[in-house]
Amino acid sequence: MKVIIVEDELAASDNLAYLLTKIDPNIEIVTVLDTVKAAVDFFSNPFEGILVFMDIHLADGISFEIFDQVTINIPIIFTTAYDQYALKAFKVNSIDYLLKPIDQEELSDALDRFNAQNQKKGMDEQQMQSLLHLIQTKPNRYKQTFLVGIGDQLLPIKTGDIAYFYIDTGVVKAVTVQERSYVLDIKLEEVEEALDPTLFYRANRQFIVRREAIVTIKLHFNSKLLVEVHPPCSERIVVSKAKASDFKSWVGR
Repeated sequence: MKVIIVEDELAASDNLAYLLTKIDPNIEIVTVLDTVKAAVDFFSNPFEGILVFMDIHLADGISFEIFDQVTINIPIIFTTAYDQYALKAFKVNSIDYLLKPIDQEELSDALDRFNAQNQKKGMDEQQMQSLLHLIQTKPNRYKQTFLVGIGDQLLPIKTGDIAYFYIDTGVVKAVTVQERSYVLDIKLEEVEEALDPTLFYRANRQFIVRREAIVTIKLHFNSKLLVEVHPPCSERIVVSKAKASDFKSWVGR
């Protein structure tokens, strides 16, 4: 079986490839594509492959933008960190999905479903538009408060007081405008889903920054951006070339 992976996080694509070949050593990973542009270029030409695993958020946009430019006539299994409300959209449209982090047993079940129903060819226009509409019209229920554990107590921290979130040696931390740091017992992807995207931006895999915390944006090598925040952070916040334009547009809104 020849498989195509569309995923911008190297660790996630490596893990998916590992699990696939562990489940079935005959599975061949044709290619790994990490941007909308790379996917459009690839699917615009003749290609080998009978199944696509596709993340929803890519380095340069949302993966549904791919379908605006090319037709993919093979089945797609989406990999997503969306919450249960958004996943109902997938179920309604009979589209398979895997919730991150991907579980080997669930991946195996998805492959079994594909093998049993591989006569289905891709996702039609109506399914795609319906899915996109349901996800985009998800009610805005952004988190107003984060509960952090301090000793045997839970302390409520207002989202409006947080300047940025980041991963420090595998631990997610929130830094407030009062220059206090708190450990959060959730993943950064979960934090991102809970925040208002007009106020917070996922600058890279390690950082989510609040617009009001940004002090300066400096041009970095290879068209990247270097972001300085207040309170100051000991780690550099670098925005990739692929996200630089979108980040500047977000800051300038």
